[in-house]
Amino acid sequence: MAAIQITNVEKRYRSLRALDGVSLTIEEGEFFGLLGPNGAGKTTLISILAGLNRANAGSVSVHGHDVVSEYRAARRLLGVVPQELVFDPFFTVRETLRLQSGYFGLKNNDAWIDEVMHHLNLTNKANANMRALSGGMKRRVLVAQALVHKPPVIVLDEPTAGVDVELRQTLWQFVGRLNHEGHTVVLTTHYLEEAQALCNRIAMLKAGKLVALDSTANLIHRISGSQLTLRLAPGNRLPDVLKPLVSHPDQLLGGNQYILRVNDVAEVEPILAKLREGRVVIEDMQLQQADLEDVFIQIMEREK
Repeated sequence: MAAIQITNVEKRYRSLRALDGVSLTIEEGEFFGLLGPNGAGKTTLISILAGLNRANAGSVSVHGHDVVSEYRAARRLLGVVPQELVFDPFFTVRETLRLQSGYFGLKNNDAWIDEVMHHLNLTNKANANMRALSGGMKRRVLVAQALVHKPPVIVLDEPTAGVDVELRQTLWQFVGRLNHEGHTVVLTTHYLEEAQALCNRIAMLKAGKLVALDSTANLIHRISGSQLTLRLAPGNRLPDVLKPLVSHPDQLLGGNQYILRVNDVAEVEPILAKLREGRVVIEDMQLQQADLEDVFIQIMEREK
């Protein structure tokens, strides 16, 4: 049974189609990335998944439980970390987590609460009032709240936006451990290097539509290949015959650095031969495997 099943989901706000027939299957135990530019529909989809919003058409289920008709069962299986810093200013960190446990009918949950606080470096803030915490610490509490009931499906909506390196490292270590133990993790992030390092499979949304869905490795290999970065000596310009390989056309407007798309290392020598023929002097050269950011840019530009 799939951890999350999304079938032909549509969401409209008057004339705006926030989601336009999105279908996804996220398998149990996956570390799944949901990517897209601002306004692509990621948060809307997560809100529907969490029962905070209703789709106009289609269905969403969590471990077979429909998020509308079986809301209570579906919500128990989910732990959602929202983008916004939402907190109750009248309680300490420990009180906040105990209250969250109570919402799920959990009593005597302090042992797990202590473990979660330990892994998120919140132990020394356990008795601090939420109002007294920094933005990064409040973000940690949001993550802890999502995990207090040990949900099999964890949804992280921009969990590291605007936080320090330490939190990123501790968060990914802990979430990675939970994923290895069998928890399904769904991540939305604008930090594409995080998605590339963590996610086994990735879906990309644009304007409410699913525009890419594949394993991270396949996306990078199939769509982008590699890139050759050339820095030419002052006064030198790229020969016309090589200009179709330039990955960003605005590079041709000026400057002396170019990024060329190459599918294989074997294509580098013919490029160098053309540069020698044109008596072009190279100051620096790097061959790099294209990353998820290159893939993301290509797909978004292709879908205009």
